Amino acid sequence: MASNPSPLHVAVCGAGAFGCNHLRVYRELEREGKGVRLAAILESDAALAASLREEWSVPVYASVEEALAARNRGEIRINAASVCVPTSLHHAVAAPLVHAGIDLLIEKPIAASTAEADDLIAMAHEYGRIVQAGHLERFNPAVLAVQPLLNRPMFFEAHRLSIFTPRSLDVDVVLDLMIHDLDIVLSIVDARVREIHAVGLPILSKKTDIANVRLEFESGCVANFTASRVSTEQVRKLRFFQPHQYISIDYARRDILVIDVNAKADASTTDTPGLGLKKPEVRQAEPLRLEIESFLESVRARKPPRVSAEDGRAALALALEINRAIAEHAQRAGLDQF
Repeated sequence: MASNPSPLHVAVCGAGAFGCNHLRVYRELEREGKGVRLAAILESDAALAASLREEWSVPVYASVEEALAARNRGEIRINAASVCVPTSLHHAVAAPLVHAGIDLLIEKPIAASTAEADDLIAMAHEYGRIVQAGHLERFNPAVLAVQPLLNRPMFFEAHRLSIFTPRSLDVDVVLDLMIHDLDIVLSIVDARVREIHAVGLPILSKKTDIANVRLEFESGCVANFTASRVSTEQVRKLRFFQPHQYISIDYARRDILVIDVNAKADASTTDTPGLGLKKPEVRQAEPLRLEIESFLESVRARKPPRVSAEDGRAALALALEINRAIAEHAQRAGLDQF
């Protein structure tokens, strides 16, 4: 991103764990002269707001309405914003910003319901705004590097395990963690989901904390997903098979392992004849910075974002279908009585 004589003025809505990372990246870009200026923070917690005002040296507003009123008075400028509030508040915060002509990067899931997502999409089209869904793993260097290697994958195995924290308990593990992998697989498989088998259980919260899902697509592709936020270890991996090839993505390490299955393959790096192992080069970078840079590029160029609001809506819709399947299984198995 080159220097820009007319910087984009950005706001961050919600200064929790995710919001603070957005603040950090915007300020880094500002200091590097990348045509960005951190203009405002929206945070309803009064005590936190006071510390944010001192730490970031920008105005802090308690609500969208307060920030927009200051903008209308000419006290601040806002061209774009990151929406990092709890999922249940995404629509309430994003809708008036879109209506005010502000481009948005909305953390995943894009909304609490498909109806809310549809409304944001309609508003974005009506007002000509950029709305990017914050599916961070799309910008993981390993995911970016695997794109040229794709050749009709037919089986996926995703594991996303996390140690329990009180963060994001307003949503279940499917909307909190699994949705990352759902989005990645949907971006790769060009087919509709035909069948869903799912099981999940609440463990340490009132919502589903661990889930296992099997999807079958109309193309015949099958994908298995396991997500847990009550694990004793951190695991973030996606493995898939395609004709004559096995590929493993480690999201955390941001690397790729490729095994070619070919009788003539160079087996010098393995003990099994016919298997050629290689690790493609991955250009390392922080996914969040890549995501925000991509968003700002879309805003400047007025071009569709890499991860559209429609993509966010598709991942949300599938996650909600999975939750319905989990609820139906729990009822059939009598698990809803515990």
